[in-house]
Amino acid sequence: MKNLSAGNTINFRIARRLEEVAQILESQGANPFRVQAYRHAAETLSRLPRPADEILRQEGEPGLRKLPGIGERLARSIATLLITGRLPMLDRLRGKGESGALLASVPGIGKSLAARLRRELGIDTLEQLEAAAHDGRLKALSGIGNKRVAGIIDSLAARLGRVRPIRPVRKTADAAIAEILDVDREYREKAAAGALPTIAPRRFNPNREPWLPILHSNRGERHYTALFSNTARAHEMGRTRDWVILYYDGADGERQCTVITSQRGPLIGERIVRGRESECLEHYRQANFRSAPSDHPNPKLDNPEPAPRHASG
Repeated sequence: MKNLSAGNTINFRIARRLEEVAQILESQGANPFRVQAYRHAAETLSRLPRPADEILRQEGEPGLRKLPGIGERLARSIATLLITGRLPMLDRLRGKGESGALLASVPGIGKSLAARLRRELGIDTLEQLEAAAHDGRLKALSGIGNKRVAGIIDSLAARLGRVRPIRPVRKTADAAIAEILDVDREYREKAAAGALPTIAPRRFNPNREPWLPILHSNRGERHYTALFSNTARAHEMGRTRDWVILYYDGADGERQCTVITSQRGPLIGERIVRGRESECLEHYRQANFRSAPSDHPNPKLDNPEPAPRHASG
């Protein structure tokens, strides 16, 4: 980290975080091009004569994307670090995953609601919370009225330094069910074979044992990170080796989903994506149609019962 002016320490702090991401990704066997992208971004920040927070304040994320080697995803990561002082992906790679305290710090949320947001909506970051407040998912939770949602939106707007409305979350940002289930299969197979590096999560791990396997995998241009769920609910239900949390790149930032083994209904025993049960039903119906003889249909899939929602981490 050379050529950094003494007064521009903010760039140095951001560069150190990006370099740490690169080092951890490299140790975990991530794609070398992804590792190099973070290293290049760290070098760019370390040599930047102008404070990165000034660029963000005056030009927004587009200004960051103009920097050498800084694309949309890296610009978003740098902006998150500048605005919140944290990078959820880095916390995850370190084995921290303490997003509950961050959500609870937002006026109108608190610890109880923060736990519900993580459990029911899979929300871990302030950006994800803001998106849920705008697209109606937050309002859909019982006990959260219009006034409370409006207050949360105002608080997040001030905290995140928004200068323009957030882009709506598009359904097309979701990865296909078949792709998600394929990454889930790869993760569980490699974890069972002991072929993955492990991290030592801080939660529910007093001896700091490195037990949690982590996978970095690509499907086309989409990058996935997969881990078993290490939440209180997963431990309570004995599902820490069943529920898999997938993080992946989406059109509106990082997306998250949980894959579980269905315990009831027409897909009992099958791997499903929580919250997308109807799509999973159609996925298996199509797979059954392609593989089964035409005179031996699967009555469970042809006459399905409503698919239940499952609690996840």
